[in-house]
Amino acid sequence: MSAAWRWVRRNALLVYAAIAVLYMLAPIVVIALFSFDKTSGGKLDYAWNGLTLEYWRDAIANEAVNEAMITSLELAALATLVATVIGTLMALALVRHRFRGRTVSNLLIVLPMATPEIVIGAALLSMFLIYGLELGFTTLFIAHVMFSISFVVVVVRSRLIGFDRSLEEAAADLGAPPLTTFRTITLPLLAPGIVAAALLAFALSIDDFVISNFNSGTTETFPLYIFGVSLRGIPVQVNVLATLLFLATVVAIALVLWQQRRAEKLAGVAAD
Repeated sequence: MSAAWRWVRRNALLVYAAIAVLYMLAPIVVIALFSFDKTSGGKLDYAWNGLTLEYWRDAIANEAVNEAMITSLELAALATLVATVIGTLMALALVRHRFRGRTVSNLLIVLPMATPEIVIGAALLSMFLIYGLELGFTTLFIAHVMFSISFVVVVVRSRLIGFDRSLEEAAADLGAPPLTTFRTITLPLLAPGIVAAALLAFALSIDDFVISNFNSGTTETFPLYIFGVSLRGIPVQVNVLATLLFLATVVAIALVLWQQRRAEKLAGVAAD
């Protein structure tokens, strides 16, 4: 057996993983690359016209792009906050309490994740029309909270299942009230899972197009704006803002992973 073949057998999984990651990152690399291109009209013709920093210097020069991005950020932030609070409380109830209908509740939590977005969008639109709600930011907010809660519950619940409750029991034995135990023991150890769930909800909200398209009315989010101008030519500032958003997400995920490892180390020390 040749040395090259032995190396392939030893590192096949690593090579496969690297190829898969590069495949997933390829569209983002293209967007980042063309944010530096001297293109005209914002159309990606896949022909390199030269390097320029013009669009990075004028990243917020296009008011329409800015308004759409600000709307998406506000919507995602509000929906993430509400969905994270509700989803975390639901996960605590489903994992730590026994009640009638608990099994059915676990099933219902998964249904929005398995249902096609076009079905959810049409159903929400019908509900809003039946109750006479005017389509706009409010209906978008309700819709985004609705489909984000399931993901928050699943992420936080997985963290709760492996949670060492002996730390809480020790705090209770030492006389700590339930609220103090939750604030000083439970919440810090759950924080990495909660932050991860919040980041996932934020990403889903700011990226959503199908459900938003049904329930937006005259409100225009960033994905809806890109779709609307795609036939006329996407402004290059879109590429810049998308790259900045991706970099911010990478930094946030890195901080979450660091906090998670730190919490695991603290939990290990406390258990010892």
